Amino acid sequence: MCLWIWCPLLLMVCEVQAQMENRVIFLPGTFQNVSVSQNETVQAVVSRIPPEVAFITLQFHTQHRNATLSYTRIPDPGHSLTAVDSGLLTALLPGQASLSLFLSSSDGDTVAGTGVILPYSSSDPVPGACNTEFNLDIDPNVYIHYNLYETEIRFAPANLGNERGETPSPCDISTEATTRWRLQYDIYQYFLPENDLSERSLFTGIQAVADIQGMMENGRLVMTLLSSDMSMAVFTSIPGQGVVYSVVVRDPLLNTSASYVPSHTYACSFVSTMDGCQTLGKISTKVFFTIAGMAGLFVCFFGHRFFKCELFCMGFSFATFFFFVLVTRTTGLEYDMCLAVSAVIGVVGGVLLVMSWWRFGSVMACIVVVGLMLGFLIASTVLFTPLGDLDVFRRSDAVFWVTFCCIMLIVPLFLCVGPERVTSSLLAVNAYIYTSLSYISLNILKRFLNNNFSAVFTDVPFQAIDYIMITVWVVLGVSGMVLQLYRERSRPFFPPSPYLMWLQERERRKTNVLDPSHHCSPLPNRLLARVRQLTKRMESAGEHTPLLL
Repeated sequence: MCLWIWCPLLLMVCEVQAQMENRVIFLPGTFQNVSVSQNETVQAVVSRIPPEVAFITLQFHTQHRNATLSYTRIPDPGHSLTAVDSGLLTALLPGQASLSLFLSSSDGDTVAGTGVILPYSSSDPVPGACNTEFNLDIDPNVYIHYNLYETEIRFAPANLGNERGETPSPCDISTEATTRWRLQYDIYQYFLPENDLSERSLFTGIQAVADIQGMMENGRLVMTLLSSDMSMAVFTSIPGQGVVYSVVVRDPLLNTSASYVPSHTYACSFVSTMDGCQTLGKISTKVFFTIAGMAGLFVCFFGHRFFKCELFCMGFSFATFFFFVLVTRTTGLEYDMCLAVSAVIGVVGGVLLVMSWWRFGSVMACIVVVGLMLGFLIASTVLFTPLGDLDVFRRSDAVFWVTFCCIMLIVPLFLCVGPERVTSSLLAVNAYIYTSLSYISLNILKRFLNNNFSAVFTDVPFQAIDYIMITVWVVLGVSGMVLQLYRERSRPFFPPSPYLMWLQERERRKTNVLDPSHHCSPLPNRLLARVRQLTKRMESAGEHTPLLL
């Protein structure tokens, strides 16, 4: 009895896993790992297609090496696609139960990836069937372009489904509800585990969101586009973070849907020797922010005891950030040069803030600078939340920056009432922040430096490491505040100005006749008299009285 049950199952498993030389057999909905050797063409065979299936999509994903997926054994530019995430859609003929597509390595290297066949019925929309932009006649792919600031995805519009052998509906004859213009497009985003650039992590993520059900359960719905909207979306770039993007096209009249081929990006290059995914970040950036992080921890726990060092750090941070934005926007200098110039100007800014306190003794300049920094952090945090992705902020730079400046300027007004809490409130502003928390400030910096960043969705992943960092941030903040308030409880909130203290001491010496220093000549006169003693020859005083015996 057991033998009769297990034999068909074993035969089916063997058939799915069978990869003969230059041939791979796919079953609908079953993932298959495929390795394509150098100068080899692998035939992907799809068999046992049910008659109710009207079209199928074959998608193949690699981590960073291009693979070519084509309708013919010899790739044709109009009938093939070369990419790390490639897919082809085949409309089936009446009675057709199998088909063949072809995989090859375009770069001359062995390529390993995972692929799957997804079947769809005649009532489902056809992804990319109204393509007028890309090379394929029917293009179900999602195309990704990224730079330092933003990641843009594009896709071709879909069309209504049709039975096998029927002529597809026209794409642009009319915009009535009976045409493809009723279709809607859901844009989904799925974050891979942070700090994980492994191939296994990518394949696991792709398999989790390759179809409609998986993407709806595991991904995050970012936005919904109508057929009248441009078929594109823009997101903030997160170098080193794997992200999978996909589009699900829906027919609200028939309540059917179909999935485009998901695409992934790390917003960095796996083959670049400089600033690649494996060596992400410039040495200058790491050195700069490591020093800044150490200075931030020093200010957090010992800032008020070493008040001049605290003022220098705050002035340095304020001037460096301001002039980095200014230099980057107005000059064509490279990143390292912009960072070096900004750091030099930051040193000048720190010295000026210290000297302003030393000379004038006013704490208002200190309160304004530190308050603006705290206001910047609070405003960045508020707009880092989903509030920052509201359409009113994405469509209008004026509304965004007015809101940002209002939040930032309110903070110094409150600090004028209680300036003793300024330093303690900024415990970890300059601390070294890693993972997604760094985008609290980076998103604002990107919007400063990029004119088109307003249309970008600024979602970032929040995973276990981010909650750990938040906990560490809060613990450092509370402990630094308690420590400094306890240790400085018997001292004034702000130390007196050394210059003003010197003036008061000089005035006291002038008026206090009992002070021995009152009878001393001024320092310039004493120095001049000393110089005269060293340069003047001593004269003889005349006859000397002989010593008495």
